[in-house]
Amino acid sequence: MKNRISKIMGLFVAVSLLVACGGKQEQRLTSPDGKTVITFSLKNGKPFYSIEKGGKAVLNTSQMGFALAGNDSLCADFQVVGTQTDSKNETWEQPWGEEILVHNQYNEAKIELQEKTGKQRLLNIVFRAFDDGIAFRYEFPEQENLKDFEIADELTEFTLANDDSIWSQHLFDRDYEVLYTKRLISEINDTVSTPVTIETSDGKYIEIHEAALIDFAKMNLTGCRSLHASLTPWATGVKVYAKTPFVSPWRIIVLADNLNELANSRMMLNLNEPSKIADTQWIEPMKYVGIWWGMHMNTMTWTEGPIHGATTKNMMRYIDFAAANNIGGVLVEGWNVGWDGYMVGDGTKFKFSTPYPDFDIEKISRYAAEKGVAIISHNETAAAISNYESQLDSAFAFAQKYGIHAIKTGYVNPLFDGKERHSSQYGVRHYRKVVETAANYQVAIDTHEPIMPTGWQRTYPNLIAQEGVRGQEWDAWSADGGNPPEHTTIIPFTRGLAGPMDFTPGTFNFSNPARPGTRVQTTIAKQLALYVVIYSPVQMASDIIENYVDRPEFEFIRVVPVDWQKTIVLDGKIGDFVITARKDKHSENWYLGAITDENARRVKVDFSFLEKGKNYKAVIYKDGANADWKTNPYSIVIEEQEITSDSVLELQLAPSGGTAIQIQSL
Repeated sequence: MKNRISKIMGLFVAVSLLVACGGKQEQRLTSPDGKTVITFSLKNGKPFYSIEKGGKAVLNTSQMGFALAGNDSLCADFQVVGTQTDSKNETWEQPWGEEILVHNQYNEAKIELQEKTGKQRLLNIVFRAFDDGIAFRYEFPEQENLKDFEIADELTEFTLANDDSIWSQHLFDRDYEVLYTKRLISEINDTVSTPVTIETSDGKYIEIHEAALIDFAKMNLTGCRSLHASLTPWATGVKVYAKTPFVSPWRIIVLADNLNELANSRMMLNLNEPSKIADTQWIEPMKYVGIWWGMHMNTMTWTEGPIHGATTKNMMRYIDFAAANNIGGVLVEGWNVGWDGYMVGDGTKFKFSTPYPDFDIEKISRYAAEKGVAIISHNETAAAISNYESQLDSAFAFAQKYGIHAIKTGYVNPLFDGKERHSSQYGVRHYRKVVETAANYQVAIDTHEPIMPTGWQRTYPNLIAQEGVRGQEWDAWSADGGNPPEHTTIIPFTRGLAGPMDFTPGTFNFSNPARPGTRVQTTIAKQLALYVVIYSPVQMASDIIENYVDRPEFEFIRVVPVDWQKTIVLDGKIGDFVITARKDKHSENWYLGAITDENARRVKVDFSFLEKGKNYKAVIYKDGANADWKTNPYSIVIEEQEITSDSVLELQLAPSGGTAIQIQSL
């Protein structure tokens, strides 16, 4: 009854605003809390929108519409021929995530447009106003005068009201493995990938991204004060091939008063359809180790030979380690025929159900089952998409036969089949096909070199993680020496807003003899804290297992969960430091991670988020007194103390250091 009353009141707000404008070509929609207002207007037949929050402009009047192929367009000569309103207030449960329950409340207005002359084609624009931001998408109704068509460009603008600071990364079509930089919006003179995060002069945050990217091209941004949508094209130059009825992805603008609100916005998830997988019990969040890091150290190879990594003996050794250390799975790369060809750039030789002779899949799968350890196999495609799609069913059937419920996919070459970009409509279709097909075989997917996530994991929760970030592997081989200290203080509030990141933390040996000059630019305590600060339901302990032996700090990795019932960003500043606390989904225990950039930093942690009246034991893994990422990175102190919700701790973070805390309910 309560939800029904709330929905009626929400509809009243939306309808009253629309009716109040009478016959004017301007209409307004307000968020449920009344703070955010979207104004839609037609000016000389052209559609525009603007946003304000708390009476202040966020986006000034911004253009909408499309340019079509053949010098045609759907951006002018419109009139409003109808409006529809709706409202929703619901709570739904995630099978895994940063919290269990997600609140979904919005007011909606659909503006129905028709060209006044010419072909008199129809275009609908659907707006949704949430308390944490706004979203809109375009609908192309089925109609006689618009059937098959081609989108040459999207004309959507985001005209920011102020020239604030923006965190963005230059568009790198293949994999988004680029560092984020901070500059003024007016200094954007290139194409950047979404999400972008804007810090306003009054200490608030704006995120621009998209949701439910399905059968469309990824949206990037160009411009300066007025950011323009820039769609990734096909090799033909066409941005999108479409047939009515057809819808665009949602364009989303998150509005947050602080970093906690920014990180906890679930608007992107709410704009995706509910799960199409009825039984999700087989989708298992976990930590994993892997036959992988040794390849970066040149102590193992992906290919057959004397130091081949993916052997039966090696795999069983890793399974034993995982079983003994509360690690759920073992990733194996280089297990299947075709890696020799891949090393010279040919992905057409990969066979995804044919192991190398020294990898006894039957023996390994039996052994893993006996030990209660999951196998995560790697399907590297080298972006030879036609080859992979021809084997999708057989590859996933092979995985299902041997009890493999998780596969990491990879696409390391810059173009699909040598011609199409990863984030084009062609690429979007492929990634979706993989996830949907995998679901039929009860296989979870961890995509590397993906498109930027847009919330598909709500609809297909077997899309359990994606890379799409400059991860820890860059510390092993990048020409610039590795990820700089500030990198992990930035990505939770940029790339991390798009969804789980398979960043692969947990390296305990910071130098790479095979590539002098590269190294992990953190302290060991910061490596532990990353398991809390960076979210993924599948967290890797990335190092070779020998480097964890006789290291007492490895205990934190053994015990830290990957699935949560609540997440709080306690404090932070993008690019400087982050303090995050998360509550275990399956207990009353909390975990805290604090990290800093290249500067040593003293921070305070207020534990008022803990339940009042309860006592907790805090196991603290902190930087040693003289720790420094450059000169003394392995110095760590492990100590225990009792805390309550009234406790306040001062943490001393070394340069590029951190603190990880296990908070056990007593």
